[in-house]
Amino acid sequence: MDFVFHHPDGRKQRVVKSSPVQTRRGAEQYERELRNALLNGTFGKEKQKEECCALTVAKFAPRFLTYSENNNKHSSVVSKRQILDDHIVPFFGEMALDAIGPAQIEDFKALMRKKKSAAHARKENATQSAIRKRKAAGPKALSLKTINNVLTVLSKLLGVAVEQHVIAQAPRVKLFGNVPKPTFDFLSFEEAERVVDMAEPEWKPVLLVAIKTGLRQGEIIGLQWHDVDMKRGLLHVRRAIWRGVTDIPKGGRERTVELPASVVDALKAHRHLRGAYVFCLDDGKPLTAHRMERPLQRSLRRAGITREVGIIGWHDLRHTYGSHLAMRGIPLKVIQELMGHATIDMTERYAHLSPDTRRNAVRVLDLPLAPACDTGATRTEAVANHA
Repeated sequence: MDFVFHHPDGRKQRVVKSSPVQTRRGAEQYERELRNALLNGTFGKEKQKEECCALTVAKFAPRFLTYSENNNKHSSVVSKRQILDDHIVPFFGEMALDAIGPAQIEDFKALMRKKKSAAHARKENATQSAIRKRKAAGPKALSLKTINNVLTVLSKLLGVAVEQHVIAQAPRVKLFGNVPKPTFDFLSFEEAERVVDMAEPEWKPVLLVAIKTGLRQGEIIGLQWHDVDMKRGLLHVRRAIWRGVTDIPKGGRERTVELPASVVDALKAHRHLRGAYVFCLDDGKPLTAHRMERPLQRSLRRAGITREVGIIGWHDLRHTYGSHLAMRGIPLKVIQELMGHATIDMTERYAHLSPDTRRNAVRVLDLPLAPACDTGATRTEAVANHA
């Protein structure tokens, strides 16, 4: 067939097709169908629909990552790429997106519960000795929290497929409930002092800032001198550098942290002329997570600080900050603001470390009542008024 279709808006469109039925009558019928499709605006969309329905998870994954790169932080994109490579694509890779239903998702969840973790050897904050110990003990099963993280990425991938009109609707991805809160480690007050005292001179200011400001490692790396107000004792957290990429702080917003006098004094003594970054290499370039690891472990060894399980990393110094504030009786809402937590749920992990909070709360039950709170008199007055 070779015909020209005149659109209502005056446009002309030439259509050259081979009829599926190779007879004159078949070609005429096919031409009528195509003209109706052109008139209704559905011409060519049936094939597009078939192609979308046949799109597999493996083929759609790059599009999902492009979406993530446009809408998420770099660290989130790296995490999603790792989850896709390690878990989602190996299971769903050759499966068409529209073929994924509740049964396939439950099969995936069952497999994930039996799966062993291979990420323990890739942990950035692990020393070689710690890695050897974990290898000797063998890989552990994935935690429910890790599985829920994977399921969240799967749910988001299917949601993006709906948003981009690749599939009509996405099945619900149910997360595991009753997931225990992750444990965390921190240094005691005495351990924190020891680790700073035993640090090499050039690393003392870094450790002091980590322990007494609660900055994340990437925020420490991205800290610049114009972020520090020595006169007022304030530190403005404006950026984080993670794997060489500069981004906004986690949570998507900047924050201001008050500095104790010890940190202000340490930063004044640390002032250098190597460039904009507070903590940097000799050439003025920002530090890296890898470069920061060994100095911390050396300080811990000199201070005689060890743990039965795992090691103390830079993020544990952030936990030390939150734990020390809670143990000093600072309200959780204030701790949330200082640490830059998006929700109070993240901060509540430190609530149990404030031993006097509950004790002080129940003490009010034994306090003598003020005259205005004389419940007996109030009750008598109420009965008289009722009568």
